[in-house]
Amino acid sequence: MPGQHMPEQRMIELAAGSARLGLLPGLGGAVAYWTSGGLDILHAVADPNLLAQRGRAVAAYPLVPFSNRVADGCFQFDGVPYRMRPNFAGEPHVIHGNGWEHAWRLELLSDDSATLGLSWNPHLDPRHPNPQWPFAYRAQLRFDLRQDGLSIGMMIENTDQHPQPAGLGFHPYFPRRGALHLGFSAGTVWTNDDRHLPALRVPATGEWSFEQMRLIGAQAIDHCYAEWSGAAFLRWPQDNLALTISADDPFRHLVLYTPPGRPFIAVEPVTHMNDALNHPGVADGGLRILAPGRKLEGHIRLALTGC
Repeated sequence: MPGQHMPEQRMIELAAGSARLGLLPGLGGAVAYWTSGGLDILHAVADPNLLAQRGRAVAAYPLVPFSNRVADGCFQFDGVPYRMRPNFAGEPHVIHGNGWEHAWRLELLSDDSATLGLSWNPHLDPRHPNPQWPFAYRAQLRFDLRQDGLSIGMMIENTDQHPQPAGLGFHPYFPRRGALHLGFSAGTVWTNDDRHLPALRVPATGEWSFEQMRLIGAQAIDHCYAEWSGAAFLRWPQDNLALTISADDPFRHLVLYTPPGRPFIAVEPVTHMNDALNHPGVADGGLRILAPGRKLEGHIRLALTGC
């Protein structure tokens, strides 16, 4: 039943050579860990503000059916106003959709691959006037582990009787150990107002630019880049390790989060700008309108090499 708490569920571990991937279907389809040769590639984070995760540390999780914030949990679509229930402590905004708030079912499993599924139907729980998301959908997550990488396939299908806006994203945390460097190409970046919502779109130059790989320092970034090339590069020289993130269409936005003093950063491939539901006039905002029965899908690949 929609709205119920996620039950605890056993962890699933995938293996490929010396690589290991821990999955938590019962905790929002989250990744518990990803290691290669005993080295942590992802960093597990317990965020008490993400209420449905109940303080459990996770290393990555899916963003379905939207990424980042929706201002005050409100938006209009086809002339109809909608209000969603808050899901993030300390903020009036709704964040990261509701896929991470529910248990996913295991659909397929092999030694190095797993497919998870989720069906959401707010119409089955009419007691709540403000649902987590007002449209029915079906989502899938596929993880394929390799010795030197990880592939994530994502899909959302509109199972409602009406069109709905939709987006996808993936939220991995990477360890901020040693002299972590990051590089990627993007045309523009959205600055934020004092409510952490998009304000102005500016060129991704100067302090906003990662065109040349640079050390992740003390700069606090929590912003969405647009016109992303679909590739990003992380390098941990201390570990002689590099990671390439590549994403195909429709992932053409990238959310970067570099909280000062924390042992991680987040580099999130997403399909749309922050608060896209309230910015329908942005031509390349990235939000898709799905007719009943239509799907949105894409792949994200994480490849490891030495450096």
